[in-house]
Amino acid sequence: MLPRSSSPARPSTDALNMTSGSAEATRELAGRLAAAAEPGDLIALIGDLGAGKTQFAKGFAAGLGVTGTVNSPSFVLMAEYAGRLPLFHLDLYRLADGPEALAAGLLDERQAEGVTLIEWAERLGSALPMERLEVRIDGTGDEPRTIGLIASSPLLRRYLEVAA
Repeated sequence: MLPRSSSPARPSTDALNMTSGSAEATRELAGRLAAAAEPGDLIALIGDLGAGKTQFAKGFAAGLGVTGTVNSPSFVLMAEYAGRLPLFHLDLYRLADGPEALAAGLLDERQAEGVTLIEWAERLGSALPMERLEVRIDGTGDEPRTIGLIASSPLLRRYLEVAA
């Protein structure tokens, strides 16, 4: 079982754990989740280096109808893609903490029009918005991944419904 975030305890109906046996399966799951995306949603990706966060981002982007190549924006910090909804893809791996991300202007009002997907979201610390779909990916290398989905509000349960 994946550890939960440090936010207040939630009922078990707000969480779903599943197993992904491949990068393709991770992308397929993310593509299904993208069907539930609505403007203003925030997807927080948490997992070790090599867990599959970028594979998830690629699948989510494809599910939104993004046709361009999606890569981890480690050096530019944020990439924006056009799809059914705008996708704001952030990678905070190179940032030390939340205030550094906020000072860089990585979270702004434009994101209310689309979906914000953040790799290494835990680096935001207390600046990470409470309302989010948390995607915890556990596992690396060739082993299967355990993917935990945690909806922080009843409005985000729609993601769990399309994943099941």
